[in-house]
Amino acid sequence: VSPDEEGICSGKYFTEAGLVGLLEQAAASFSMAGMYEAVNEVYKVLIPIHEANRDAKKLSTIHGKLQEAFSKIVHQDGKRMFGTYFRVGFYGTKFGDLDEQEFVYKEPAITKLAEISHRLEGFYGERFGEDVLEVIKDSNPVDKCKLDPNKAYIQITYVEPYFDTYEMKDRITYFDKNYNLRRFMYCTPFTLDGRAHGELHEQFKRKTILTTSHAFPYIKTRINVIHKEEIILTPIEVAIEDMQKKTQELAFATHQDPADPKMLQMVLQGSVGTTVNQ
Repeated sequence: VSPDEEGICSGKYFTEAGLVGLLEQAAASFSMAGMYEAVNEVYKVLIPIHEANRDAKKLSTIHGKLQEAFSKIVHQDGKRMFGTYFRVGFYGTKFGDLDEQEFVYKEPAITKLAEISHRLEGFYGERFGEDVLEVIKDSNPVDKCKLDPNKAYIQITYVEPYFDTYEMKDRITYFDKNYNLRRFMYCTPFTLDGRAHGELHEQFKRKTILTTSHAFPYIKTRINVIHKEEIILTPIEVAIEDMQKKTQELAFATHQDPADPKMLQMVLQGSVGTTVNQ
């Protein structure tokens, strides 16, 4: 849209009714997507317009829809699922511009790694030939020198949204933690001699934090990664983090309402069973 073009601002959407129509459509779409908090934001823009027009009928409809949205937030507490995220890296000259590019893919709520792996394998396998395409099974940094130049490689890793401690003050609800996401993290265990897992005193961990060019949810379901940083945890830090995680799990299991003895039993067994990860 360029402002100096003739007739642009006299289109049907550049009227009050046009704006109202678009906002109503947006609210309906957010409602279908289960993003009820965003429905409220859209209506915050709409309500003053109807108030200025003294349109009680429209206001009554909107407040009815708002009540629906808020009661859904209350009733679906703990049952809402917004998406699963994966990092996908492309390696090999066969990919052209995509070579060495990384993306974060947003998949429907409960997508397993095997599902997205199977889908991408099928898609690129058809394009290049199944004998040419290879999926890298681990999430270690890829060394281009060791790859076959005649093949196309895909590396897929499950990632989770990442927040700094200060961000957690504002990201309180489940919706807050799944909306406007730009940073994702995955962990890779390693030892100095090249094995992934080792004794407690030699177990290191690499945390990789990816930043995407736009925030999810977005118009597209994949966004390219524009920044990458790595944090290396020493064995003592790995052990401390594991203990903190276990403590959180225990606290969660003991404070559940209503109490869930099965859950508590599982967490306790995992904490006390010394054979697991020593």
